[in-house]
Amino acid sequence: MKAKLKAMPSLRSDTDAEHFVDSADLSQYDLSGFQPASFEFEPKSAALTMRLPAPLLEALKRKAQAQGIPYTRYVRRLLEKDVGL
Repeated sequence: MKAKLKAMPSLRSDTDAEHFVDSADLSQYDLSGFQPASFEFEPKSAALTMRLPAPLLEALKRKAQAQGIPYTRYVRRLLEKDVGL
C-alpha cells in the first residue's frame, strides 16, 4: 500500500527553501503540482519588429496566457523550437 504523500510547505524565502531541500526527504512530498521552469541567460542583442493580422496576434496572446508567459516570450519559444535552438 502506498503511503499518502505530504503537501509541500509554504516557503517564504530562498533561505527557507534551501533549508527545506537540505533537510527534507523529497520522496515523501507530493510534487505533482510542480511545473518545469526555464531560465534565459543569454542577453537579447537584436530586435525583431513584425506586423501581423489582428486575429493571429490575439491567438498568440491566448496561447501565451494559457502557458502563463508573455506573448513575446511565447513567440521566441516558437522560433527557437523551429530553428532547433
